[in-house]
Amino acid sequence: MSQPDTISPQQLAKLREEGKSVELIDVRTPVEYREVHVDFAKNIPLDQLKPESVMEGRNGSREEPLYLICRSGSRGAKACEKFQKAGFENVVNVEGGTMACEGTELPLKRGKKTISLERQVRIVAGSLVVVGAALGWFVHPAWVGLSAFIGAGLVFAGITDTCGMGMMLAKMPWNQCQSDSETCPAK
Repeated sequence: MSQPDTISPQQLAKLREEGKSVELIDVRTPVEYREVHVDFAKNIPLDQLKPESVMEGRNGSREEPLYLICRSGSRGAKACEKFQKAGFENVVNVEGGTMACEGTELPLKRGKKTISLERQVRIVAGSLVVVGAALGWFVHPAWVGLSAFIGAGLVFAGITDTCGMGMMLAKMPWNQCQSDSETCPAK
């Protein structure tokens, strides 16, 4: 499997200016998408992304590139890998994600502010480490294992660029939208 192709937000904006068909999928959680997204992006969260279904439902030709975006580029790259594993090679990750789109010609749509998934992971992981250390100190030394477990999980996440805690948090109710909200994608 080859590395996914990438495109800068500026290059993507130029394609749109030239009138080229650009199909963009945002793979962040619905709440992250609601906060800010490129206005022509369609939201399909990474954990719900099914490459075969997406390719069947494409508006344009299957030969046209499919562009993928997330917050900073990491989940977009994972989405590209999912498509490549399913046999679809013409997928392109937007470098730097939605954060890099600020100040470009790409139109952004803004909604309700939220805490990013990355910040949520840091808050939960840090809290669990502190709780494990405190319980280990005041209750029983075995509780230090909680801190060690979280630390090992963070090392694993850093090495593999896969975060189990992030995947769990993405499914939490506060990271989902109500279907009646006009700023959230339809399910």
